Amino acid sequence: MAAPPVPQVIPLRGNGHGHLNLATSIRSLRLRNGLSQRQLATRMSVPRTYVSKIENDKATPTLSSLERLARALEVTVPDLLSGGERNRQEEIRELVQDQFIAELLPFVSQLNGMQMSSVLAQVRDLTLRPRRSA
Repeated sequence: MAAPPVPQVIPLRGNGHGHLNLATSIRSLRLRNGLSQRQLATRMSVPRTYVSKIENDKATPTLSSLERLARALEVTVPDLLSGGERNRQEEIRELVQDQFIAELLPFVSQLNGMQMSSVLAQVRDLTLRPRRSA
């Protein structure tokens, strides 16, 4: 596997803590997609340790790494830099418009954290990657 690119400082926001937001954003989007660091690294063609360093704020990705990260996480670079929140809000709006999801909503408050995560992961998987019938 090729060595990861040399990290560069990329100013993200004027508050001086943009890099922390990026690290959090990448980890959050990776987990939302149900990917391990190794799986994300494989999609990016970089070592797993590089993904770990980015998520732990030990390295700042280059522009080309940001593009590969966004592609691997199935978001745009602006969504990656903003934490994917705009994208998440769009997903939520689409989900609650679905009749089946609307019928489930009254029962959501009765679920524990693990049940909620499981249901959300399954619904997201069905929404983003529709199953093909045989």
